[in-house]
Amino acid sequence: MNELLYEQCRFLIDPTLPNIANISNCIALLYHEMNNINWLGFYICDDTKQECTLGPFQGKVACTRIPYGKGVVGTCASTSTTQLVFDVHQFPGHIACDCASNSEICIPIKKDDKNLAILDIDSFEYANFSKNDQEQLEKIAQLFIELF
Repeated sequence: MNELLYEQCRFLIDPTLPNIANISNCIALLYHEMNNINWLGFYICDDTKQECTLGPFQGKVACTRIPYGKGVVGTCASTSTTQLVFDVHQFPGHIACDCASNSEICIPIKKDDKNLAILDIDSFEYANFSKNDQEQLEKIAQLFIELF
């Protein structure tokens, strides 16, 4: 993954469009440009209910609600830290929404220390995401802050 993907996402965001249109276009770009991805999308955080609810995505049908602290998404939400998982089958409490997923990265989207959403990306390959991918995706995630 490189700087070009960040620039493409940045270019796609049009302030004259509804936020959902911008989010959807960026998700489609990431889904089709990243390697070995079988699911990519957002979970919307609700700190009051302590759960994440399915948002815009690309891929197969997904889990609609994930409690904070459960699975990779819920752990990302409860810790407000990126979760880079090389083998989801070794992750305690992993939620298998798609049994084809073998590795995952979840990045919190937050503003003023408040969780807004979780960018969740699954791969059918083990160890598909690197530390460099994590850095690039965390930079891309910053583009979404004002869209939630």
